Amino acid sequence: MIYLLFPFNTMLNFNNMHPERFLKHLIKPIFNTLRTRQILNVNPTKQPVQHEAASIKICVYDYNNNSIKEIELEEVGHLIEFKKNNNVSWINIDGLKKSKIEEICSEFNIHPLIVEDILSKGQRPKMDEIDNIQYCLLNMLYFNDEHCSVEVEQISIVLGVNFVITFQEDPERDVFNVLREKLKIQQTKLRQKGADYLCYSLLDLIVDHYYVVMEKLGEKIELLEEEIIKSADVHSLARINNFRKEFIVLRRNVIPVRDLVNGFIKSESNLLDESVKKYFKDIYDHIIQANDLVDNYRDMVNNLQELYISKVNLKLNEVMKVIAVVTCFLAPATVIGGIFGMNFEVIPFAHSHWAFYFTVFFMLVIVPVSMFIIFKKRKWF
Repeated sequence: MIYLLFPFNTMLNFNNMHPERFLKHLIKPIFNTLRTRQILNVNPTKQPVQHEAASIKICVYDYNNNSIKEIELEEVGHLIEFKKNNNVSWINIDGLKKSKIEEICSEFNIHPLIVEDILSKGQRPKMDEIDNIQYCLLNMLYFNDEHCSVEVEQISIVLGVNFVITFQEDPERDVFNVLREKLKIQQTKLRQKGADYLCYSLLDLIVDHYYVVMEKLGEKIELLEEEIIKSADVHSLARINNFRKEFIVLRRNVIPVRDLVNGFIKSESNLLDESVKKYFKDIYDHIIQANDLVDNYRDMVNNLQELYISKVNLKLNEVMKVIAVVTCFLAPATVIGGIFGMNFEVIPFAHSHWAFYFTVFFMLVIVPVSMFIIFKKRKWF
């Protein structure tokens, strides 16, 4: 039939088609190797490909103890007026567009090295202090329930005299809504204190959200543990492997934040009041606890792998036990059948009318039942 469909000079050589190349597209892989490549492909000497936002959204919260103004700006040039007043200004930038970011940083005299860090992707969380500007970079974490993975959004926070500028990649989501609601309440500590306390509040929300992500991962791990105890298969092993990758993401983003917060505590900058540094110590305690929790969850995942191996070995032992018992039950029958199958001229009961029925009954009933009673008394099964 194939010869009728294809001309002779264009016939397909099916021996060289390598069907495994096509099967991988038909069968969904259970081990996500692409995720491994995304996690481990970190090269600080190579500039990652970053898609620039088509536009940016500028939202300003200008406030003091008595009043607050929430303004959405379209032009970068209007930001300079918030630098000159005596209020505290929180300027939130959603979306990273190089030309706009450079223009904003130029208005607030932010060093080019900080601008480069803001526009770079995949950086390690860190804190720098350049030209009376304090800059910190860390990642906001989210949990994707559909893919059971940890998603990362890079956040840059610039602290200056009476202003805080935050740069976000994703305009659709963040964890700062609680802070926006607090700003609307008069006589709160946030409204009474300066920009350094606002910076503390932003960092505190990001770190607290780490616990939300870890709790969701913990729930998934508990469900996986129950699944492995009930029935362990290759899908369970794949999920364990995927969880181990997600905890690599967690460790990479959570552990360096400890040094970042410690940098604020030890800083001698005039931008940070001594009374506010005490609050940064509270974040430091939270991030230490988060680090311990990440290690605990990682140990749980490793224990799940050991549980999976034990479960598989136990299942294999059960199978081998059944095979061994069946083999033992059939061994006497095999021996007796082999003896009576020999080609001797004189064999006992060879010419007896009931010899065949008695032999079969003895091989299949009497001997197996006797062996079963003996095994049961010895508690072999």
